[in-house]
Amino acid sequence: MKNIYITTSIAYVNAAPHIGFAMELIEADVIARWHRQKGNNVFFLTGTDEHGTKIYRTAKEQGISPQELCDHNAEKFQELTKALNISNDDFIRTTEERHKKGVQKIWNKILESGVLEKRSFKGLYCAGCEAFITEKELVDGKCPNHQKEPEELSEENWFFNLSKYSKIVTDLIESKKMQILPDYRKNEILTVAKKGFKDISFTRPKEVLPWGVDVPNDDEQVMYVWCDALSNYITGLGYGSENEELFEEFWENGEVIHLIGKDILRFHAGIWPSMLTSAKLKTPDKILVHGFLTSEGQKMSKSLGNVVDPFETVEEEGVDALRFYLLHEVPFGRDADFSKFRFTEIKNAYLADSLGNLLQRVHTLASRLEINEFKNELSPDFEKKFQETEEKMNKAMEEYVLHDAISAPFEFTNFLNKEINTIEPWKLMKSESEKAKEILLDFLEALRRVNIILEPFLPETAEKIKKVLNLDKNYNWQSGLGEAKILFPKEK
Repeated sequence: MKNIYITTSIAYVNAAPHIGFAMELIEADVIARWHRQKGNNVFFLTGTDEHGTKIYRTAKEQGISPQELCDHNAEKFQELTKALNISNDDFIRTTEERHKKGVQKIWNKILESGVLEKRSFKGLYCAGCEAFITEKELVDGKCPNHQKEPEELSEENWFFNLSKYSKIVTDLIESKKMQILPDYRKNEILTVAKKGFKDISFTRPKEVLPWGVDVPNDDEQVMYVWCDALSNYITGLGYGSENEELFEEFWENGEVIHLIGKDILRFHAGIWPSMLTSAKLKTPDKILVHGFLTSEGQKMSKSLGNVVDPFETVEEEGVDALRFYLLHEVPFGRDADFSKFRFTEIKNAYLADSLGNLLQRVHTLASRLEINEFKNELSPDFEKKFQETEEKMNKAMEEYVLHDAISAPFEFTNFLNKEINTIEPWKLMKSESEKAKEILLDFLEALRRVNIILEPFLPETAEKIKKVLNLDKNYNWQSGLGEAKILFPKEK
């Protein structure tokens, strides 16, 4: 048994949750559930990022306090974890006292290492990125991520000497002590590290930005985004509290896996391990980087009316249909499109037909024969095919290729559908009922097993299938079958 610590990035609360963060939550949840099923000791954290310029300005525009804005939107993100059936163990908010204490502790550790210094600085600042950017990064004078011209700021701030850690981060990545997946994202950050990191501002003056965590040694400054936000991964485990047992168990003595979007790779694979190294703490083991979602072939935009609301989609289509779509249709690490036509197409083909219809047919036939006792073994052909399926799925999960992992169980259900059409057990039920019974017992056991490996991906569906097959909470057979239920109604 291993200690596994899995985190999403923390969502910024200047707006309501979007489908991209829903995808990140689902991907992390699958990894957490799979590890738990393997018997590993798992802690899964998500949460919200609640400080910074955008929060302060958005609250001011709405005529409310920053805390009121954070409370309102953080609740929506907590609701999203429930709507998506996410199995997180905790939810960290960066406005919580437990977080602030931990951030101030790591600040003091970094200060002790001699890599924080106060300097006057003049530069271009993008409020959308919450970062200073260079003229070389601009496209037509605008930030390429937010299509807005940056502000020119002149301030005296505390700077973190990130430039001192370029070689250290390079070595961490090349030695695979800190693994970044997919590989092309590893190469992307290696290029940046080898060119040399630049020192970064870690604070802002309170007179400019009064909304943030107080700097312990300077009453006139608040911590800037990165020292505050990135530290959530350890404060969520109790770092800086009186009881740091979880931190010791899952950070210092566990495998740490961060799941993030491609736009924040530099911060997580550059700044964060540098901070941790300066504070004499362990660095992450794995950083998994996903791409972005478009909608109907275009970038999501309120003006285009193509923004996908995860709450509405769950309400209309069901949580597991959304989980399946985002896992199956989005190659891990790559950008992908959210299409309503494709959503209906694959929901019908995989969930309604390959899985749901198969369960319905087998249950109906087994009920006619009044099968009450079952077996925990498969015929040689079925056993061989299932073992191949399970091995393929586990290999894909170990490599975090989630779209291949979820495809494997459905390759097995497609195989079962072909077999039942070839064998035609319904024709044997009158003349050779015992033979038909043996065949159906094989299909029932195959469905029980496929349901076990589907559970990390489609937990709600797995619970429904348990009831149809009358399995206990540990997937053991009980006497008789449950009531038939249509898992996924077919849509036109």
